[in-house]
Amino acid sequence: MKFSQRIGMKPIKTEIQIDSMDIDLRTALWNSFHLYYLQRIHSSWISQSKFKWFFASLWHNYFKFPIDTLNDSEAETTKIIRDWFFKFEWFEVYDFIEFISCQDCPVDADEFRKFCNNMLERELSAYRFVGEVITKITDENELNEIEEAINSSMKTKLSGVHLHLKSALAKLSDRKDPDYRNSIKESISAVESISQIISGNSKAELGQALKILEQNVGLHNALKKGFMAIYGYTSDEGGIRHAMLEEKIIDFEDAKFMLVSCSAFINYLIMKSTKSGIEF
Repeated sequence: MKFSQRIGMKPIKTEIQIDSMDIDLRTALWNSFHLYYLQRIHSSWISQSKFKWFFASLWHNYFKFPIDTLNDSEAETTKIIRDWFFKFEWFEVYDFIEFISCQDCPVDADEFRKFCNNMLERELSAYRFVGEVITKITDENELNEIEEAINSSMKTKLSGVHLHLKSALAKLSDRKDPDYRNSIKESISAVESISQIISGNSKAELGQALKILEQNVGLHNALKKGFMAIYGYTSDEGGIRHAMLEEKIIDFEDAKFMLVSCSAFINYLIMKSTKSGIEF
């Protein structure tokens, strides 16, 4: 907090930025891009730098400009990108930052994402990087649960769990067309997947798998009942397992709750299984 804010001469920023982006946040994200990408080009000519293919991908896959309009001058190209960046809609800024973090170039993408997350937190953005995806998660504990589950499930035997979790997160985080119903489906499918792996029954549904887990892993009965109740929520007449009524409303909070809950449960199962000697 600045001196002027501490003594009450300037207001303290307290409003979470959800559907907007002020100039401080936009500038912080531009500076992140500048520090991690632009300052590391070390050449006046793009064709002579290690970022040659990065800029080609940016032109071809993100901006979708004719590739022959890519200026070889680093300074000129930077100016074009900067002009676009500060004209972007708020959600397009996130699209851009998310896109560049996934490109193959001489930048430590994980470090870049961590730096961006620091800026997002500092400027009270409602969004964070979770893995490779920028998502609307305002609680750090929730973010940590999801991130831990995604990272822990990267092991070969848990690849199905990993794919379901990434799909759930992607559908939840789509800023243009979020799919909350199918995000919930993917979250539940991730739990079913790890349950089937641990139980050794590839056809077991969650209820059957949980019974086996209770025997093999020592699953707490209250926790089992709690998850069966949550599973029941997705299996009623408005749930994902049957035809859904058109008027049934499933919103961000529902999908986020399911993703966080399933992620936490997966983390729990991985730890319990590891202690029981089950290897993935």
